[in-house]
Amino acid sequence: MNRIMIFGFSGSGKSTLAGKLGELLGIEPTHMDKLHWLPGWVESTREYKREKLAPVISRDRWIIEGNYLAVLFKERFDNADTIIFTDVNRFACFKNAFLRSVKYRHRTRPDMGEGCTEKFDFEFAKWILFDGRKKRRKYLDIAERGRLCGKEVYVFKSIRQINKWLGSLN
Repeated sequence: MNRIMIFGFSGSGKSTLAGKLGELLGIEPTHMDKLHWLPGWVESTREYKREKLAPVISRDRWIIEGNYLAVLFKERFDNADTIIFTDVNRFACFKNAFLRSVKYRHRTRPDMGEGCTEKFDFEFAKWILFDGRKKRRKYLDIAERGRLCGKEVYVFKSIRQINKWLGSLN
C-alpha cells in the first residue's frame, strides 16, 4: 500500500481512516475537503484543487481521501494501488456526522479547510441521508473496476469493519 485512494459517504469515517492509516504507514494524508473549502466555507475552484492535488498524485506514496469526481479522479484511480470505499449505511453516517459536529463545535476539524468551523444543518443532514448517496452504484462500480485492474480493493460496510481491518495492519 503506497498510493491509497479513499472515497465514500459523508460521515462514513473516510478522514479518520486516512489519518489512522497515515500514522501506520508514515504517509501524510491529503483531504479533499481541505482543498475544496477555503476560510468561511467558501468553495475553491476546480483549477485550485487540481493545482494542489497534481503534485500529490505524482509522489511515490500518498493517501488521498475524498470524493470530488471532477477533480483528477481518473488520475487518482489510475495511479492508486489501493482503493477503499467506505460504504457505511446512511443512519450510521448521520450519527457519526452529528457526533463529530458536537466534538468540534465552534472549531475547525483537522481534515477541513482553515476557518470552516464545524456545522451540522438541515442541508448537510439531507446530503448525508439522501443526496450524497445517489452515486453509490457508481462508487461500487469504481471499486469493482479497481478489482478488475488488479488493485487492492476494500469496501467497508461499517466503522467496526474499518477498525478491525486497521487493527490487522499492526
